[in-house]
Amino acid sequence: MNQWLPFILFASAASITPGPTNLLILGSAARFGLSIALSIAVGASLGASLMLLVVGLGLGELLARAPLLQTAMAWAGAAWISWMACKLLRADSARADERAIDRRQGFVQGAGLQLINPKTWLMSVSVTAIFLGGQASFTAVASYAALFLLVSTPCLLAWGLLGIGSARLLRQPARLRLFNRCMALLLLASVWLPLLSQLRG
Repeated sequence: MNQWLPFILFASAASITPGPTNLLILGSAARFGLSIALSIAVGASLGASLMLLVVGLGLGELLARAPLLQTAMAWAGAAWISWMACKLLRADSARADERAIDRRQGFVQGAGLQLINPKTWLMSVSVTAIFLGGQASFTAVASYAALFLLVSTPCLLAWGLLGIGSARLLRQPARLRLFNRCMALLLLASVWLPLLSQLRG
């Protein structure tokens, strides 16, 4: 209990700092509205919380013993996020995407992104090591997972509100195309810069 305040600060920083999920929510809110961004945010928060629960209950030890698995997951995540970025680069308008997206897909996309997001795996392993100290009782891990869900959802929604605020600027097709390309480049940078820095280290 005495570690909950530090954990809340940790979860807030982990959730609100830029990353693939935040950029996805920002772009979706700007192009499709807050309802889709909300679906993605809830899906992402729930997915990350479930990952924290699973890692805290023992998967973290398996990952620590399998560096090749960690590398494979990191590369798979980079490939999938790069594919998302390429779709944005090729997008000429929002209408084509609007026909292919709904609230359910937004929720699944947000949750699925966490499975291949290196930032989320690192957060889950860090929580297990720092706040649980390797003592992973179900009650303790579930408490931290539930608290993370409560903290991360409004942090992610802040990016959705930022996207809504920029929507007025994107009514012209040329501005929307530029926005899509900027978002695509930011997505690529968010996943490849950390990955390349790990390879150099």
